[in-house]
Amino acid sequence: MDPILLGKGITDDVAVTLLPKLGNRHGLVAGATGTGKTVTLMTLAEGFSRIGVPVFLADVKGDVSGLAVAGAGGDALLQRAAQIGVADYAPAASPAVFWDLYSKLGHPVRTTVSEMGPTLLTRILELSDTQAGVMDIVFKLADDRGLLLLDLDDLRALLGLVAEERKDISTEYGLVSAQSVAAIQRALLRLSQDGGEAFFGEPALELADIMRVNHDGRGVIGILAADQLVLKPKLYSTFLLWLLSELFETLPEVGDLEKPKLVFIFDEAHLLFNDAPPALVQRIEQVVRLIRSKGVGVYFCSQFPDDVPSNILGQLGNRVQHALRAFTPRDQKAVKTAAETFVPNPKLDVARVLSSLGTGEALVSTLQDKGIPMPVQQTLIAPPRCRMGPVTEAERAQVRAGSPVGSRYDTAINRESAAELLAQRAQKTVEQAATPKARTREQDDAQDGGFGQTIKDAIFGTKRRQGMIETMAKQTTRTVGTKLGNQIVRGILGGIFGGKR
Repeated sequence: MDPILLGKGITDDVAVTLLPKLGNRHGLVAGATGTGKTVTLMTLAEGFSRIGVPVFLADVKGDVSGLAVAGAGGDALLQRAAQIGVADYAPAASPAVFWDLYSKLGHPVRTTVSEMGPTLLTRILELSDTQAGVMDIVFKLADDRGLLLLDLDDLRALLGLVAEERKDISTEYGLVSAQSVAAIQRALLRLSQDGGEAFFGEPALELADIMRVNHDGRGVIGILAADQLVLKPKLYSTFLLWLLSELFETLPEVGDLEKPKLVFIFDEAHLLFNDAPPALVQRIEQVVRLIRSKGVGVYFCSQFPDDVPSNILGQLGNRVQHALRAFTPRDQKAVKTAAETFVPNPKLDVARVLSSLGTGEALVSTLQDKGIPMPVQQTLIAPPRCRMGPVTEAERAQVRAGSPVGSRYDTAINRESAAELLAQRAQKTVEQAATPKARTREQDDAQDGGFGQTIKDAIFGTKRRQGMIETMAKQTTRTVGTKLGNQIVRGILGGIFGGKR
């Protein structure tokens, strides 16, 4: 398979290439702002796509989207391509699919809370160790009770259940404090306000849809709109780390192939490692070291080589280093560090050249046969065939309309999961409390007898209390007796005194 042409050596006048069979040995593209890193990434992505390798990369500034449309092909680019020796250079677009966590500039990218897992979710939420332990309990409880955690509503509902049954859960799983649950709920609120609500849900991203090859045999380039996402560094880095972990855990072992199955480009790589706990850095190192055998190449892009931890930096065999400006002591140290990472070239003073490289020039060292790195070359980077600038809204809409995956992801699905099941259980509990229990015939008879006895006692009375009939009888007797007595008295008195009857 033909190698990927990166450029032409300025000193030795030789073609600088990257061998496809060693593309899974990972790489680094570094350099100061404005030195041409983005153009190098586009040239690299185009090269892999043309040999049938899918690429997934983040568009931090918006100009990587130009991969989806053909370039202008001006005289300067044609002259540069001829100078480098790019065969059959002509403006051309690459097959591309736009993705966006916020569903605005591309197809929505979703995953479920269960797939994200407690470890990465803890990093997004910036939880303490104690709160992270509570999160582990929440996931274990969901598994034990058969509750699906798909979106943030499910996680909130389960946290509510933990708070409600806190004493019992603490006895069975470990201590859960109300303060920890409240802290996690507040962190979820912040994540929701940052736009994380749309990231969790279904349909979840299928890895096969970022590893597509079109009908012409060219690898499809997945472009993640990250201009807004990068403003939320934890969410940005954790998403890309989750995607890398999913590839690592899902793809089978394939060893060394003639070309990678996928190339994953991580722009603004320093965001991944800033304030990362040692356990997480160790996990990244493990994934980077072992994912090579899955046929995946990982390429980090950052300003300084030391943005990447040394244990991981040692795994990156293909290096493209653009100019570094030594204005501060840190810059001077970074220049020295970068120079020391290259295989020496007797014809080149690496430290001196590194500070004087022009835009579109870089120091390049790639792995050659048997995985041996070539001596560093001062290289004139080949121009991409695509547009070196962002697409318009109309062009983006046109690309999205022709996307092979749009019908699958553009409409969200909300199936029955933890939130719905817990809400149904709560509703049943309320209804059962409000509805009287079914009674047996004996209970009904007893109830009827009790009611009848009450009426009987009211009418006929009891040993302690007279009834209505007795009261009425006594009142009638008293009344009749009084009238009759009055008549008798009047009769007697009339007889004595001679009065009329």
